[in-house]
Amino acid sequence: MSNIRKIAIVGGGPAGMIAAYSAAIANSDNKVVLIEKNEKLGKKLFITGKGRCNVTNASDVETMMNNVVSNRDFLYSAFYTFDNNSLMDLIEQNGTALKTERGNRVFPVSDHSSDIIKAMTKALKTSGVEVRLNTEVIEILTDDGEAKGLLYKKGTKEEFDRVVIATGGLSYQSTGSTGDGIGFAKKLGHTDRECVPALVPIEAEEEYVKDMMGLSLKNVEVRIADGKRELFKDFGEMLFTHFGVSGPLILSASSVIGRTLKKKKLNMYIDLKPAVSNEQLEKRILGIIDENKNKTIKNSLGGLLPGKMLPVYLSLSEVDINKQMNAITREERKKLVSLLKAFPLTLTSLRGFDEAIITSGGINVKEVNPSTMESKKIKGMYLAGEMLDIDAFTGGYNLQVAWSTGYLAGMNAGGEEY
Repeated sequence: MSNIRKIAIVGGGPAGMIAAYSAAIANSDNKVVLIEKNEKLGKKLFITGKGRCNVTNASDVETMMNNVVSNRDFLYSAFYTFDNNSLMDLIEQNGTALKTERGNRVFPVSDHSSDIIKAMTKALKTSGVEVRLNTEVIEILTDDGEAKGLLYKKGTKEEFDRVVIATGGLSYQSTGSTGDGIGFAKKLGHTDRECVPALVPIEAEEEYVKDMMGLSLKNVEVRIADGKRELFKDFGEMLFTHFGVSGPLILSASSVIGRTLKKKKLNMYIDLKPAVSNEQLEKRILGIIDENKNKTIKNSLGGLLPGKMLPVYLSLSEVDINKQMNAITREERKKLVSLLKAFPLTLTSLRGFDEAIITSGGINVKEVNPSTMESKKIKGMYLAGEMLDIDAFTGGYNLQVAWSTGYLAGMNAGGEEY
């Protein structure tokens, strides 16, 4: 039997592009067809990282694994088969220079995501991949439990020896990410975990967030709890919006608390002075009192907080802002300190998929062989990228999941016979 195969890759995002490339180089005689329903490849990749494309993270594999939120163990084979260094080499060999920034985040030197797409397009062309744009698949055709071809929206069918599905999740639906591949796989017997937005801003109940809209807080600690049970705690940067909160800390939190937040409201507390203890803060306030004995509270505490936040803070403290500093009671001092260490918000819901960087949920990875990315339900069908129930924190980790799983899927689809 000939080892030459005709292989379909459905989806022209990062997982699909790298799968087509690896399927082609697995055997140069393979006929590899990359099929994309949009008018160009990498439409979502183009807008990632605010158009700069945080293409991967330069950390070691262990760090990469530790930044995966869901089903990290599934990724061992994928990460070790095609790691971040392999990806960076491939991109640079195809004409796009890379740089590493804070947090080991990797970007094109040009700061243009289009250059990543150009590099991948060049790799596809060099390896002989046929690219078909504006072509929509509506079904994976099978026979006796084996993938045999595709049915297109225009009504035609085409036979293939292997099929890789890499159509993405539900985030940024304006780019065409509508969960098609999840639907294909479910129709063929796969199960999925409900998809929810991840790495997404969060809405808050309190009206006072609007008064702080646009205010960015750096070096704060955020804690999110369900009653007494702590769900999330981390240090970094966040942002107030007209609807609630956003920024790196909040996006990370959304990936951890999202499913719980769908069921109930959660309490969030901001430690505005995490490097300082309650006792040290009380001493600082006593010092401010000594220096401003005859001034009012509202005119004396400006050094503690940003201007936009101070009125909200004083309102929540329930301390009379027109009271003179030397009249502040011990209980009022403690309330002021307590608010600095635990500024409260009530989280109500995640924002939608159009604002989500990634999808949490997707096809159950227990139904996919982690060593090959082949479906355990359908022989000759491979699944890769965001459509799988895998998601990670920000920093280039989610894209590396797509590159690694895509490469492994393509390599096995294009490699040796069973």
